[in-house]
Amino acid sequence: MQALKVYIEINGRQSFVGTIQGSNSEDACFRYGKEYLSRRDAVPISISLPLQNEPFRSVQTRNFFESLLPEGFSRTAVANWIKADEKDYLTILSVLGKECLGAVKIVQNEFTDEPGYELLSEEQVKELAAEGATKSTRILLETHLSLTGATGKVGLYYDDGSDKWYLPKGDAPSTHIVKQSHVRLKQIVLNEQLCILTAKNLGIDVPASFIVNKGAGDEELLYATKRYDRILANDKYINGLGCPYRLHQEDFAQALGISAGDKYEKIPSMYMQKMFELIKHHSANPLEDQRALLKVIVFNFLIGNTDCHIKNFSLLYDADLKTKHLAPAYDLVATRVYGTTSEMSFFIGGELDIQKIDRLNFSKAADEIGMTGRMVLNIFDDVAHALGNAMEAASDQLANLGFEEAGTLKAKILQTGGYRNL
Repeated sequence: MQALKVYIEINGRQSFVGTIQGSNSEDACFRYGKEYLSRRDAVPISISLPLQNEPFRSVQTRNFFESLLPEGFSRTAVANWIKADEKDYLTILSVLGKECLGAVKIVQNEFTDEPGYELLSEEQVKELAAEGATKSTRILLETHLSLTGATGKVGLYYDDGSDKWYLPKGDAPSTHIVKQSHVRLKQIVLNEQLCILTAKNLGIDVPASFIVNKGAGDEELLYATKRYDRILANDKYINGLGCPYRLHQEDFAQALGISAGDKYEKIPSMYMQKMFELIKHHSANPLEDQRALLKVIVFNFLIGNTDCHIKNFSLLYDADLKTKHLAPAYDLVATRVYGTTSEMSFFIGGELDIQKIDRLNFSKAADEIGMTGRMVLNIFDDVAHALGNAMEAASDQLANLGFEEAGTLKAKILQTGGYRNL
């Protein structure tokens, strides 16, 4: 019998929520603790896991908690190193669950490790860039850190004042997610920063990010994103460094009870409708967030981001977990420049192929997402008309920082994404 304890941070304090129990990953079930249910401030850790006395079914449990784990190479490597089955999400979570996305913490035993931050030398940061996913996986194991997604990434603490990087130890939270360049996808770091800056120029809410340049080659670049689910506090310090509070978040797949394996809509399943209904019924500012969500979807189409699946959209909770809203847009990458699939991650107006989607498809989606056709087209046109200048300004900004390839990359994005259909 396996038993994992689930905690969540509320207003900077760890609270025991419940347990996941089962003989294996196939029958493991999550159940809220009686003490937590009796609290006046108790709130569900997920929209898909409402407060109840009864344990949740194993499939409900898996859909939420497995989505906290890394995917692809990182998950395979971790499973191999701890000698576990890659499908055994429960065992992997017991190793990596101390620092997840959001404010959830999963531990097998009481966490007693002393929190701290270990200063990384310039050589160690450079090594992280050079060794890529192999090095990042070792750090995942060392820090018990679980970050979703298939690319090599780690959670580090960055002190902006000293321009120093630190490795979190014990219960210490990270402040930034750092990703390596991809061996198969050239200029992926530059690609993401160009898209993020373009989105920012268009008024899309995005997290702060920057490129960490540790050499002359593309393989020596790191991409650092400030965690929007962490806020620095003035009342908590570790090793003289401000210790962040954890803010809870859940991606749309978790909130909708959809498995990570089904994050792409392959057959018509009304994903867009479900996404907008989620915002309508659970956001503290549904009208503003629905418009913001549509703006991001339009942007992804125009830049040719066919990897904008529902796990790349999230709800961000306030520190007390009482209210939530659409999280800043993340993982904005123009994937079509690499000749990847032409299928979008979900249907838009009944069409999946980006080469067949146009302005009218967004108009067709209006009824599905509960917005007027005029409002949808206004948002589409606003983003489409401003995209060229927004990306031009972003590429100029990067060129001034020494990334002269930004202009060429900009041209490729505008030629391969949905923008070319206008």
